[in-house]
Formats: sequence, structure tokens, C-alpha cells
Amino acid sequence: MKIPEAEVRLFNRVFICRKCKAKVRASTPRIKAKLIVCPKCKSRNFRPKVKEKRIAK
Repeated sequence: MKIPEAEVRLFNRVFICRKCKAKVRASTPRIKAKLIVCPKCKSRNFRPKVKEKRIAK
């Protein structure tokens, strides 16, 4: 993606629940301290959202 504003909006501070794949926007220190709870499954395990690699056909 070439537009920096779009990259910030889509990937900055966005985390995915490892259990149910719900998307949560929160700060990194709060995620690491396990203060954020998943709204769907109440889990505290998150991973950062990763940029997709697009393959040209």
C-alpha cells in the first residue's frame, strides 16, 4: 500500500485475537500488560495485524 495515511489507519495499533480472530484497536503497552480483553471470547492473547502480501497474477 502506498498511501501512508491508509497504512496508519489499517495497521497502527490494530491487534487480532489469537482465539477467535476478532479485531481490537488498543495501545501496545496495554496489550502487552494483558489489560485488554477480547470482546467476543474474553481472551487476553493478541497478535499485531500483519500486512497482506499480494501476488501479481
